[in-house]
Amino acid sequence: MKLRAALIAGLLVAVDQLTKFWASMHLELNNTRPLLKNVLHLTLVRNSGAAFGFFKERAAVFIFISVVAILLILFYAKRFERNYRFARTGLLLILAGTIGNLIDRIRFGYVVDFIDLRIWPVFNFADIFISLGGLLLICHILVFGRDKQHIKP
Repeated sequence: MKLRAALIAGLLVAVDQLTKFWASMHLELNNTRPLLKNVLHLTLVRNSGAAFGFFKERAAVFIFISVVAILLILFYAKRFERNYRFARTGLLLILAGTIGNLIDRIRFGYVVDFIDLRIWPVFNFADIFISLGGLLLICHILVFGRDKQHIKP
């Protein structure tokens, strides 16, 4: 991974971890604080499942999956040609989000979530990064299809 990409990933992980720390210090567990009534609330929860609270109580499995995902991302990210920004940026966002949530799982056995849109399970910045990264990868596939010429052997 190039230095610039590593610094960006580190910055994104720091944003995720600092916002989770802030939420843990300033919000009460399972209580909600409305910012925009019925639109955006802050609700501190301990998520022992995957993104958005799915598949609860599988911390060891998610730690293993996260480590494998990180290794695969590091392997594939350098294989994409430089001008394929959607794919490279998508992988970078997924990497940062995966690391952010992995840190929580290792430290606490759960992930700290606090962003509550009221119509979706509570989530955090790492989940946002992973979701945006996935969206960018889908955009890459839609634009370039299954053409393997953009991947170095």
